[in-house]
Amino acid sequence: MSDNRTALIVIDAQVNMSDPDYPCHDSRGVIGKLRTLVDRAHAAEAPVIYILNNGPEGSVDEPHTPGWELDPDLTPEPGEPVIEKTAPDSFHETSLGAELAARDIKNLVIAGFQTDWCVQATTRQAVKLGYNVTLVKDAHSTLDSDTQKAPEIIAEHNEQLGEVTTLKDTNEVSF
Repeated sequence: MSDNRTALIVIDAQVNMSDPDYPCHDSRGVIGKLRTLVDRAHAAEAPVIYILNNGPEGSVDEPHTPGWELDPDLTPEPGEPVIEKTAPDSFHETSLGAELAARDIKNLVIAGFQTDWCVQATTRQAVKLGYNVTLVKDAHSTLDSDTQKAPEIIAEHNEQLGEVTTLKDTNEVSF
């Protein structure tokens, strides 16, 4: 059983990430790994906190539209926080810090979407705030950019974020 000082943060695992018109690299594979992490956290009685990105009107993540909803494979348990954000950093003008403080959380396991935006910004801010962070290196993804394919972006960010976090594969994470 967990000492409940570690929480899983699931970032932007929204329906739109698997939309064929907005194809994140291996989105269904990442959702499966997120499901594994959520199940492991639940088994250890570790908190799971879901983050949803609120995009502008007309975007794939416009609030309260079908693409904005949390992926149906990741339905929160009763009482699990679902925090909406409007910036890449999940701490920025949200209740995430307060939720973690209320649970005396010191360690974060971070996974989700998109590597080079919200995962990167939230991970860096968590480190800056003094949390011990584990980035699940095979459970985050993004889109291709104009200059790089998604797997290259993911590998590059794993290397950079590995300098300030602990990197683990899904199968290595425990709570």
